[in-house]
Amino acid sequence: MDRSAFVLSRPHRSVIGEGRLGVFDRPGDALRALADGSAPAVVGALPFDLSEPCALTVPARFATKDGRWHPVADVPPLPAVVGAREKPSAAEHVRRIAALVARIDKGELAKVVAARSVEVECAGRIDPRALLAALVGRDHAGNGFCADLSPAGPGMEDAFLVGSSPESLVRRDGRSVSCWPLAGTAPRSPDPVVDAQRAEELASSAKNVHEHGFVVEWLRERLAPLCTGLRVEPRPSVVATPQVWHLGTRIEGTLRDPSTSALDVALHVHPTPAVGGTPHEAALAAIRDSEGSRGFYAGAVGWCDAQGDGEWMVSIRCAELRGDRARAFAGGGIVAGSDPRAELDETSAKLRTLLGALGVPSDMLKGV
Repeated sequence: MDRSAFVLSRPHRSVIGEGRLGVFDRPGDALRALADGSAPAVVGALPFDLSEPCALTVPARFATKDGRWHPVADVPPLPAVVGAREKPSAAEHVRRIAALVARIDKGELAKVVAARSVEVECAGRIDPRALLAALVGRDHAGNGFCADLSPAGPGMEDAFLVGSSPESLVRRDGRSVSCWPLAGTAPRSPDPVVDAQRAEELASSAKNVHEHGFVVEWLRERLAPLCTGLRVEPRPSVVATPQVWHLGTRIEGTLRDPSTSALDVALHVHPTPAVGGTPHEAALAAIRDSEGSRGFYAGAVGWCDAQGDGEWMVSIRCAELRGDRARAFAGGGIVAGSDPRAELDETSAKLRTLLGALGVPSDMLKGV
């Protein structure tokens, strides 16, 4: 695969970047290049922690097309999986959640997202296109992304971020800007009656509606100074993904300043409480203390052109690929009353998106 290839597959539009005219490991440099016209477009990924290097590329060829991405004919098959290991263990993740709930009960935090991962080893190199094709094919809306992470610098030379995120951080078309935050989750069921019941229970769950409200209010407060006529749906709707149900709220507005780009807005609102927590700084500090660096998991992946248009997805349901290894991530929002074991189960349901696409055998997933 072209080292600098980029793909964002969405149901309404796919974006493809190929080749490399330049790279940026700081978003401010990318913004300046877009503003002065030296970069016709930038594509790539932002980390969860914006103090860490980003991975943005000026593509030599940049194209959009209607509808989802379709792989070319020469995409190789995925290699066989030979091992999988939880990081941290399920027991340790439960302990971490219990400690966070105790901090919430003390009033130190209102919400914090706790994440874990599974490291997968394969019999050969994982081609990013092969995993992307599997994810897009499994997702009912055709969501998927692939971004080269080598612009982030040393240690990332052979790294890619590949995933199938359902969550739009921000989309800008002209002066119109929109967000679609997802927070609050329930697992899907193969039984249609049980599945519908779970969706109804999620919509009426005080705990999940409360958790979702933190995200909506954060975006309302951050977008209000940038927008006129900000419109926020009065109540969340239930959104289906292949593995889980989510609560989602559509937010739309008109930018006051037409020079405010999609990348500007993404940097202004990221990370939201959907992947971080609240109070904002206290939650981010708790995540650093508990998990260390998340890298590009729960960051954002997307594009922005010189006119300011673009789209950035929250980089969830994703994995970092390095040669024959993949590290898949999942997290869940912890609030007052969260049950650690139920939160573990939520991350397990979310992890199935990546682990299933990779072909991880069920006997390797005991406890996951």
